[in-house]
Amino acid sequence: MRTRTWHVIAALVAGFMTTSLAACEEEEEKGTDGFTVGLLLPSRTVPRWERSDRPLIEKRLKQLCPHCTMEYANAQNDAMRQRQQMSSMVTKGVRVLILDATDARALRSSIQEAREAGVPVIAYDRLAEGPISGYVSFDGAQVGRLQGEALLKAMGDKANGGNVVMMNGDPTSPNAALYRGGALSVVSGKVKIGRSYDTQGWSTDSAHANMSTAMAALGPDRIDGVLAANDAIAAGVISALKSAGVKELPPVTGQDADLDAVQRIVRGEQYMTVYKSFKAEADAAAAMAVALGRGGDLREVATTTADSPTTRRIPSVLLTPSAVTVDDINPTLLKDGMYTVDEICTPELRPACDEAGLTR
Repeated sequence: MRTRTWHVIAALVAGFMTTSLAACEEEEEKGTDGFTVGLLLPSRTVPRWERSDRPLIEKRLKQLCPHCTMEYANAQNDAMRQRQQMSSMVTKGVRVLILDATDARALRSSIQEAREAGVPVIAYDRLAEGPISGYVSFDGAQVGRLQGEALLKAMGDKANGGNVVMMNGDPTSPNAALYRGGALSVVSGKVKIGRSYDTQGWSTDSAHANMSTAMAALGPDRIDGVLAANDAIAAGVISALKSAGVKELPPVTGQDADLDAVQRIVRGEQYMTVYKSFKAEADAAAAMAVALGRGGDLREVATTTADSPTTRRIPSVLLTPSAVTVDDINPTLLKDGMYTVDEICTPELRPACDEAGLTR
């Protein structure tokens, strides 16, 4: 009886030790492989940041590193707030930062401080100044060229000498200059730039006010096209045109393929947008973060390099954007799963969707 009791006890002890060892190994693996990635996005003005980029980056991070966690902050267009958010994340011990800088120049010292603390920074969507370790974005000049080419096509005969209003992005963003330069490389010498405005914070309200000023100066019926840098700006432009009683809207460009912009395209109010696969961008950023967090380099992730005003040959992934008019919604946005027909085609839009071939 005593021998049997000892056998039972030995089996229980062995089982306990096996379970404890497995738990220790799991904890050890988690301690080695698991770390925190900080994600800092610039605003809530542009819908994509909260609706697309944040969840996509978090999802891909979990797929690549199941034990990793993500610390998130949104600067709401305040560079000082973003500096404080960066400092807080470094203090909390994040191992890598993914940063979409509210102000590319203003964040330079914060990026330097992160580097000195041993925390690499990945520039996301726009290239910030300072010692950036990696960069993920789209070809900004190509975005502008796509907008310019689409606008000239939509203007038809008026593309030869017609009046265009340029509604540029936020001047603190290096991307805004790329979009503007790309668009001008296409339209310069073909149309007249009647008015040109920078849009602080990519704000819809600011775009509305600037467009109202342009109409007061040029006359609402003497504007033949509008180069709007993104969809939030396009929304303000179109709202101002409609408020002024313009019946036949001029072609208006955009960017980001926001859902309300796609619906405006179906409705015939906005001519085009530029589609950028946020999933591809998020996947690349997450892959860079995991590689750096594990102590690796970025040669297996980066496909090219980029130069900022302060740093040369930054390992980079630069993705290719696509122009989307009403005829392109099916083979781009629907095909990629960006939206479903039901999301785009509200009951009010159903006749226009049928005409555009957007069926279930």
